[in-house]
Amino acid sequence: MIKVTDAAKEQALHLMKQDNKDGYFIRVGVKGGGCSGLMYHLDFDNKIGEDDKEFESNGIKVVVDKKSFLYLVGTTLDFSGGLNGKGFIFVNPNAERTCGCGESFSL
Repeated sequence: MIKVTDAAKEQALHLMKQDNKDGYFIRVGVKGGGCSGLMYHLDFDNKIGEDDKEFESNGIKVVVDKKSFLYLVGTTLDFSGGLNGKGFIFVNPNAERTCGCGESFSL
């Protein structure tokens, strides 16, 4: 399961409304790259694949592909609008090491 905080939910709904993406959901995933080896990926989508896992957290639908799910089990998606950086934040209990910017990790 992937949890979505109130802040992440509000920002995601705001962005989807702004981009006229009614009926879309949050798609999260992991791709190779970054300074720690794996990078988080977040997008809005409206198509679900055969190997996707679907969750609902805090009233918002989250979809993740099967391969990425193995890296993201138990992750919380948050949003920070602070002066030190603005954006979505992945709080991943599986990550053994993260880079300074928090956008990549390794297991």
